[in-house]
Amino acid sequence: MEIPLFPLHTVLCPGVALPLHVFEERYRELVARCLTTRGPFGVVLIREGQEVGPTGGLELAQVGTLASIREASRYPDGRYDLLAVGGMRFRLDAVLDDVAPYLVGRATPLPEETGDPELAATLVREVTRRVVEYLRLLRPREGEDDAMPDVGVELEVREDPADSPDEGGPAGVDAGIVRRLVMPDDPATLSYLLLGMVQLDLARKQQLLEANTAVDRLGGLGAALEGEILLLARRLRPFAPDRSLLAVRRN
Repeated sequence: MEIPLFPLHTVLCPGVALPLHVFEERYRELVARCLTTRGPFGVVLIREGQEVGPTGGLELAQVGTLASIREASRYPDGRYDLLAVGGMRFRLDAVLDDVAPYLVGRATPLPEETGDPELAATLVREVTRRVVEYLRLLRPREGEDDAMPDVGVELEVREDPADSPDEGGPAGVDAGIVRRLVMPDDPATLSYLLLGMVQLDLARKQQLLEANTAVDRLGGLGAALEGEILLLARRLRPFAPDRSLLAVRRN
């Protein structure tokens, strides 16, 4: 398949939201095409080079993620604010720079493999516990700035009939409905959501995105979290948020 490419200094995981501010003319055309066709674009990590300016010297990662536009607003001067969400991963087989103002990629969709199901279930439990501990330690202590990552993810919202307060149910629930966030039980889906929550260097995050199975990804994420937790517990880790997660990306 051929897809328009949006190279960025970020790693987009499936199921994770990506806000973008688009001002370059070539990417305005890319957005206009995607809005017209309702098709996705490909987000790929820039290993070498700049997001803004000529694309000739860019070195791109070989695995990226399709991004679907969920929200778009256009300024009078043609700029866009977007909210995109990561979908399927792809392998970048070739980059075409002469068919559109932006780069176009020939890409192959990558299947999602779980690996050993029993090991996957064990890793889901272990890594989820470590992510909870990681997020707890990431909370600022007295005198520190707030560095909690604000990462948008797509989760199922389940609506259940609410018990009335007289029956011990939650008070103040509108129309008798309780909304509960439901974490995915699929190891591959969960591995991407957890990866999207953790602040790792881009090379390590890209390596985990490229993992062949959910077991490989969860195992690598668990090992990375073990080191991060140790550093955070001793406050040895540089205590600063990952700006690629906190701010709107600007092309």
